[in-house]
Amino acid sequence: MTVTGIGGFFFRSRNSEACAAWYRDHLGIEAGGDRVWAQDAGMTVFAPFPSDTDYFPADQPFMLNLRIEDLDALLARLENADIQVERRPEWENSAYGRFARIYDPEGLPIELWEAPA
Repeated sequence: MTVTGIGGFFFRSRNSEACAAWYRDHLGIEAGGDRVWAQDAGMTVFAPFPSDTDYFPADQPFMLNLRIEDLDALLARLENADIQVERRPEWENSAYGRFARIYDPEGLPIELWEAPA
């Protein structure tokens, strides 16, 4: 028996329709209802973190990480839409690529990841 990939990502939302629209409008993710997001094939990291990690907020049991092809262009679009973008120098050119972080309207942390060329 072999798992072939992640089949869905389900989470609670105080306003699921507005949250789904935010993901569609700002990140291009088909979200909500019967919509299916056909993502590009690529790497997926599935990693339990220690319970005392400070890599993402302690009040969040998980963090969503999304693969991005043109991080700079996406960050410019998000900032133009008044979405706060968090950058850190250590995220800019790591061995794993480049990272930035945003939060959805309900505070869920979203890590944006551009893999190295």
